[in-house]
Amino acid sequence: MSRWCAFLGEGDPDVHVRAVGGRPAPGSHGVGLLDGPGTATGPYTVGALTAIGEVTLFNGDLLRARLGADAPDGRCDDAELLLHCYATLGLGGIALADGMFALAITDGDELVLVRDHVGARTLFYARARGTWAASTSLRALRAWPDLDTALNLSAVQSFLTFAYLPGAETFLRDVHEALPGRCVRLHQDGSILEETYWEPREIEDRRSAHDHVDRLRELLEAATMRRLPEDEPVGVLLSGGIDSSLVTALASKLHDNPVRSYSIAFDGTTPNELAYSGLVAAHCHTNHRVLTVPGEAVAERLATTVSLLDCPVGDPLTVPNLMLAEAAAADGVRTILNGEGGDPVFGGPKNLPMVIFELFRSDPDPEARARAYLDSYRKCYDDLPVLLTADALADLESAPPLTEVLMPYLQQGRMTSLLNQLLHTNLRTKGAHHILTKVERLTAASGVEGRAPLFDREVIDHAFRVPPNLKLAGTSEKWILKESVRDLLPDTIVDRPKSGMRVPVQQWLTGPLRDLGHDLLLGQSARARGLFREDTVRRWMRGEGTLLPRQGGKLWLVLTLELWLRSFRIGP
Repeated sequence: MSRWCAFLGEGDPDVHVRAVGGRPAPGSHGVGLLDGPGTATGPYTVGALTAIGEVTLFNGDLLRARLGADAPDGRCDDAELLLHCYATLGLGGIALADGMFALAITDGDELVLVRDHVGARTLFYARARGTWAASTSLRALRAWPDLDTALNLSAVQSFLTFAYLPGAETFLRDVHEALPGRCVRLHQDGSILEETYWEPREIEDRRSAHDHVDRLRELLEAATMRRLPEDEPVGVLLSGGIDSSLVTALASKLHDNPVRSYSIAFDGTTPNELAYSGLVAAHCHTNHRVLTVPGEAVAERLATTVSLLDCPVGDPLTVPNLMLAEAAAADGVRTILNGEGGDPVFGGPKNLPMVIFELFRSDPDPEARARAYLDSYRKCYDDLPVLLTADALADLESAPPLTEVLMPYLQQGRMTSLLNQLLHTNLRTKGAHHILTKVERLTAASGVEGRAPLFDREVIDHAFRVPPNLKLAGTSEKWILKESVRDLLPDTIVDRPKSGMRVPVQQWLTGPLRDLGHDLLLGQSARARGLFREDTVRRWMRGEGTLLPRQGGKLWLVLTLELWLRSFRIGP
């Protein structure tokens, strides 16, 4: 199990490089496997092309049929098959692929980087001393001796606003992330060409609601079927909400082997959804397991879990998610499905407030919608002036506005309806840079592969053909998704409003994480970094300030960020 790194520099293209822990030879081209969790394979050669990658394909048979006589030997793995698709069909071959992949291809004086349609696998790149380097691991690039980089302060501002980084920027200055659905061509002269091979499109489809429901059901079954492992059990992360419940029901219907479902519970008095997840497990006849996560376990494992991520996420479920993946691995499960994708693809709970904002909007500024979207996150956007130090705020005066990453999606263009613009934004920001990447890193660290049927490319394409009023029907969210699986689940599950998992963050921060939070956020290292105002942090730790109704969530962001920066040894 490895990740990979690739280099491209000026000079002899036949000189291969050592792993990123060493220095590539001057003018070298090459790829190398690295230690660490992942599924990297290669290198492979087709003609003048050499490639390495982390590739899982769900439609290999279709790709082989399309390649015909140019198809490789049937024993080749998915990365080699994807390289053949590129060599024979160009980016059209990449667009045909359905899967999770990050691929680097050396092609003459180009290093070609390809990331899958929705962003299930990550891909980073940087340039130093006339050489390009790329890897699925940000930590691997950080270890490259030639790369002299420091903290990207603009990313701090973005993270505190979104609870993740929503675009191409990383916390390392001059290190970038390839966007999903893109091909990035890195040239020896230092120039970059980015090409889009897939982007969802809004298409008017006048079929009846019944026909749309039936078609969506077909696509959901096909997407789930493609992601089921052959001749072995499959796991499902089951929260009890509609998204994870429908994936559980489809897996139980379609899989010929045991289906194991996993749910989280927390100690204490926090409301939970165990009654609903238990109802679904019984209804679908899964082998169900509930994992109780005490606050002490979160405190003990938080630093290690955060260090597994290429970007911290302000999601307090990271440690529980890792523990669930470990529990599945201990049960002999190697593939685990999840219900991620229902909200960003079909219209989850954050869209209704934005629709209401638009109905009563009085500000004609084109960026007003983007600012309202930032406000809807309810993170630290409004707190930045009192949270960041004066020096940090001064340094950020020249940073791009936080609305910049949202504007391509939240204006008339590719999408005409407001709801589709919001869904497009959610898919390309939170979906690609938070949900999918978190799942991939935490499952891979446990030797398990996480797969998300609701993020299937064909399911997404159909979602943008469905009229908006069938996704958000009045105040009924994800209406068409619910109708497509109504026969598979109890009405209690289908019709109940989304509540979300209640995570006892405040109890953790005032209990088992209290001392750790105090030592980290008020300690010498944090003070030396000079990002946060100590008086604000102290007030938040005492439960003071205008933090309600999510008092602990904002402090959780700051703590997670500090842990991640320490793990990567990143200073100012």
